[in-house]
Amino acid sequence: MDSREAFIALNLIEGVGPVRARLLLEHFGDAPKILAASKGELLRVRNIGEETAEAIAGWEKSIDLAGELKRIADSGCHVLISSDENYPESLRQIYDPPLVLYVKGELTAKDKNAVAMVGSRQTTHYGIETARKLAYQLAYVGVTVVSGGARGIDTAAHQGALSGKGRTIAVLGTGINLIFPPENNELFERIAANGAVITQFPFNRPADKQSFPIRNRIVAGMTLGTVVVEANLSSGALITANFATEYGRQVFAVPGRIDSPRSKGCHDLIKKGAKLCEGVEDILSEFEYLFPTSNRRPSPGETGVLPALELSENEKMVYDSLNHEELSTDEVIRKCGLPSSAVSVALFSLEMKRAVKQLPGKLFVRNN
Repeated sequence: MDSREAFIALNLIEGVGPVRARLLLEHFGDAPKILAASKGELLRVRNIGEETAEAIAGWEKSIDLAGELKRIADSGCHVLISSDENYPESLRQIYDPPLVLYVKGELTAKDKNAVAMVGSRQTTHYGIETARKLAYQLAYVGVTVVSGGARGIDTAAHQGALSGKGRTIAVLGTGINLIFPPENNELFERIAANGAVITQFPFNRPADKQSFPIRNRIVAGMTLGTVVVEANLSSGALITANFATEYGRQVFAVPGRIDSPRSKGCHDLIKKGAKLCEGVEDILSEFEYLFPTSNRRPSPGETGVLPALELSENEKMVYDSLNHEELSTDEVIRKCGLPSSAVSVALFSLEMKRAVKQLPGKLFVRNN
């Protein structure tokens, strides 16, 4: 048995979570040795009680590993473990990283620069439109948008990111074969084709009160900041924001009407120190904090653009036509020879990527 299969088996055993698994790994060295250990050997490990030791020692009688491996193969998903290159680096750093991630689609190096967007299932038109717009703009400039695939703000965030032709990741609170909510079936297919649908839960695990907070810690843990768009005081989105704070990640909250219960949670976060978010610029202005230097491109001709935020051909032409002198849009059009509509789109995108700066009078310069 290899490490991947052993981690899948450990993930299926009741009572073995990420924290206990870490203690067992420290003691035995690798996952297959944990499964081969006797009850007596397991009991020597700190915080492993009688019940857990018995469950691990008798795992072959209680769990169907062969069946789970067949379900994985048949479904077309794959499983990542912590030592895999594409397992999210920022998720490795939390206190209790998932033992395994079931993945439909692909996680890539671009997902290093990811932002979570969460909020209530019960929403207003304002909340839906704001989530779509923010997610569209983030995805458009190359930031991966992560959410929980739920009704309301989560769904709007995924839709906005897909409209922006960017990457988005849905983290489920169920097994990967269960579609919840059922109306998001087609959305999840689109997400898997333009990012990934992921979960730590094995096949056929239904949603319950425990599974959503477990899911929320992954949303906060794999991202560099969390944006709460709309949330009442009892919203699960606040759990995600709390995890983000615990992990030392930035929290943003979108303000709403002062008489709307749907915005009470966001206003409470702002009172507690979350950054007030009125637009995508408030998120992108935190680049220096949000996106670590290790994520940056160190090559000569550095533009200040992150590796996930690569420039399109038009953006490169517009960027190359600019220097440290102030140029109007008409001058940029003349220098790069592109149509005015293409230049306008490229300038907006370069501004979002912090590669150029707009000065009063609609003048543009390269941004140092």
